[in-house]
Amino acid sequence: MLPLPAAAPVWVATQQDLQEMTGSISTEPVLAIDTESNSLFAYRERVCLVQISTPATDYLVDPLSITDLSPLAPIFANRAQQKIFHAAEYDVICLKRDYRFEIHNVFDTMIAARILGEPQVGLGSMLSTYFSITLDKRYQRADWAKRPIPPAMLDYARMDTHFLFALKAVVESKLKENDLWELANEDFNLVSMVNPPTIESNGKSCWKVSGSNHINPREAAILQALCAYRDQCAQKVDLPHFKVLSNDLLVEISQSAPLTKEELQQVPGMSERLFKRHADGLLNAIQAGENAPPPARQPRHHPDQSMLARLNALHEWRKEQGKKLKVESDVILPRECMEKIAAKNPRDLMDLKNLMEMIPWRYHQYGEAILRIIQPQGEK
Repeated sequence: MLPLPAAAPVWVATQQDLQEMTGSISTEPVLAIDTESNSLFAYRERVCLVQISTPATDYLVDPLSITDLSPLAPIFANRAQQKIFHAAEYDVICLKRDYRFEIHNVFDTMIAARILGEPQVGLGSMLSTYFSITLDKRYQRADWAKRPIPPAMLDYARMDTHFLFALKAVVESKLKENDLWELANEDFNLVSMVNPPTIESNGKSCWKVSGSNHINPREAAILQALCAYRDQCAQKVDLPHFKVLSNDLLVEISQSAPLTKEELQQVPGMSERLFKRHADGLLNAIQAGENAPPPARQPRHHPDQSMLARLNALHEWRKEQGKKLKVESDVILPRECMEKIAAKNPRDLMDLKNLMEMIPWRYHQYGEAILRIIQPQGEK
């Protein structure tokens, strides 16, 4: 069992604090990184805490107090300085979205665990398995934008990076023992390159609302107006859409199209609290939708049958390979690459190699098998 931290974490809340911290960590060969955001509590989420650990010190950086985090940019971009994450994708997306950091040399302990076929890949489960450490996860869904942060939450936050050095040592050793080190590095490189998605609110398209697939054009026009109303409300109160009005409720309203408050009150899911707060706004939105043209639906791309046949063949192949190696099927071949191969239908190994240039280990390991699988499905 690993000892718990003896010293308190270092709170970094001023520009001077940040400069001192970056000076201290800039020569460290390996850092452990995590972030906390407020996605469940804000209209547009942002990073509210950055945890950075060295083997000796845990730092907690407060981005809500520090106006300029650019001193961290050279550290994240430094290819010679390794950054350990657990489940890096979300953290990388948030750091790129909020600060435009370039991030290189990532080691992801969760990706390593998936490649090793670990039965439980959550950080708490892995620390419990390897080090008999139990993490207190009660603050996992906390509002990290609130200040001051209680001491118990600060202790929770520092634990997400403090033990990553020891965990990395274990899984890295196992990856090398099982000749999976090159495969892991492929995926570490891929996760470092992930980019934030384009921000599009539901106020712009009702078709992004779950449950909208089967509504008719009139209902779609009403739902579009309801989404715009909800989006305006969410911005005003700085809350995510689901905390203002649920998707299910908006779809119900669009389909029943109540014209009076009495009818609106009878809609399933319309609580007394929501009715008091939104009755007038919802009825106005319904009326606006009734007088609006139906919103255009984004045209769907329908792949041809030969492409679907290749995709299904690859899907079944990687599933069987995953069973043999006792890993999830996307460890064998990432979904994006599988779909690209099925769509492009490479005719020889050189074409396939170009499609798999970001995953060369998988190409050398599985390239010939992949080509044999898709060739019978394509046009000769």
